[in-house]
Amino acid sequence: MTAPDLLTFGETMVSLRSAGPLAAGGPLTMHLAGAESNVAVGVARLGHRAAWVGRVSTDELGEYVLRRLRAEGIGVDGVTRDPDRPTGLMFVEQRTADLTRVQYQRSGSAGSALRADDLRASLSAGARMLHLTGITPALSDTAREATRWAAEAAAAAGVPVCLDVNYRARLWSRNAAREALTPLTWSASTVVASADELDLVGAPGADESTVVAELFRRGVRTVLVKVGADGARAHTPDGVQHAGVLAVTAVDTVGAGDAFTAGYLSGWFDGLDLAGRLRRAATLGAFAVSSRGDCEGLPRRAELSLLDGHETGSVLR
Repeated sequence: MTAPDLLTFGETMVSLRSAGPLAAGGPLTMHLAGAESNVAVGVARLGHRAAWVGRVSTDELGEYVLRRLRAEGIGVDGVTRDPDRPTGLMFVEQRTADLTRVQYQRSGSAGSALRADDLRASLSAGARMLHLTGITPALSDTAREATRWAAEAAAAAGVPVCLDVNYRARLWSRNAAREALTPLTWSASTVVASADELDLVGAPGADESTVVAELFRRGVRTVLVKVGADGARAHTPDGVQHAGVLAVTAVDTVGAGDAFTAGYLSGWFDGLDLAGRLRRAATLGAFAVSSRGDCEGLPRRAELSLLDGHETGSVLR
């Protein structure tokens, strides 16, 4: 079997979404959710081979997760089925027009029981890139150890590692995150973080240039710093490049960071230069924020130019 371009692992949940406050009741819609699987969907839709590994319950929601991933063309042969634990849940409420609130029910879930043995076969088969996030090591001690093992094993095998900090305050403290994530950067070639997450892989309170310099000293080659509506900065040993954003109407920002990462990695798989990778990252981020759902609105390859030069409210006939 051909090794995938992208290998990633973590917990994929079922997301139940409400158009208003959860406390007021009302209908919920069912979606796929998970930072790592969002990235896998993004690169798979652009024609790259992607594989996702994790633990999935044997309950009906676990079946839903696997069916959705297979439908996106994502390899799930390495997934472990867990009959003793439930599928994790994520509740998303559009609390106001400008505020989305997320709650989790994932303690004791199948995904939280991930361990290194679940990853060995898939990682030994190889990949062009291993993608990790800071969410998985927050789930449990075994998941944290599995993440550390995978990062070190991939680096030792010559597989580049992309680490997205992806801090979740509902899962752990900043100090706990810093303690677990900083060692992972010694195995990473690419680190992705929002501006307020960057010090979680550096010294507390350190400014951007100080953290970037330290990451370069550890062997990281590219540091991507997301700055919201101002775009992103890409630091390499050759200097800094800035990427702007595409002008779109934002309706849902959940999953936007994962879309950015997926676009960047797709550009890397295609051999684009740094500017080209950043343009694709910005394009996928624009698709994500201008459509609802974690990954539903991500484009196919033929749609990458769909947002170019169109005004708000355009209709293509």
